[in-house]
Amino acid sequence: MAHALTLTTPSDREIAMTRTFDAPRDMVFEAFTRPELIKRWLGVQNGWEMVVCEVDLRIGGTYRYVWRRTDGMEMGMGGTYREIVRPERIVTTESFDQSWYPGSAVGTVTLVERDGVTTLTLTVLYDSREARDLVLQSPMESGVEAGYRQLENVLASLRTEGDGAS
Repeated sequence: MAHALTLTTPSDREIAMTRTFDAPRDMVFEAFTRPELIKRWLGVQNGWEMVVCEVDLRIGGTYRYVWRRTDGMEMGMGGTYREIVRPERIVTTESFDQSWYPGSAVGTVTLVERDGVTTLTLTVLYDSREARDLVLQSPMESGVEAGYRQLENVLASLRTEGDGAS
């Protein structure tokens, strides 16, 4: 079953993106926190692969992602875990190596499950309206949508393999 990404702007500094997945939230949480799963879906389309995926999943712990495109271009980002409530909430800071918007951001992932279907909401709070508006003008929405389609495929394979939380 196909699920659409819904994008809203709850405040003048926030973007919220919501999508459902045909998987229990434990499994979706694992896909957001286990490096071997993250590398299979996050930002790995259009010639990009994740070449660094480091996760220290604890409050105050850090994460680091680096992607490389087939032409050799690299993009990196990282941040710190501010809050972790397994399997329902993850709050992180976000900072790109070559930031394309001013300031920094805080991302909050919430997972709500009903009848084996998980609703994921990613809310990103930017330092300013200017930063949020720059992100809204970028191809971010289509990139998130493509990543979530890939995540759906990863979750389907986990259900098939039986490899993942249930």
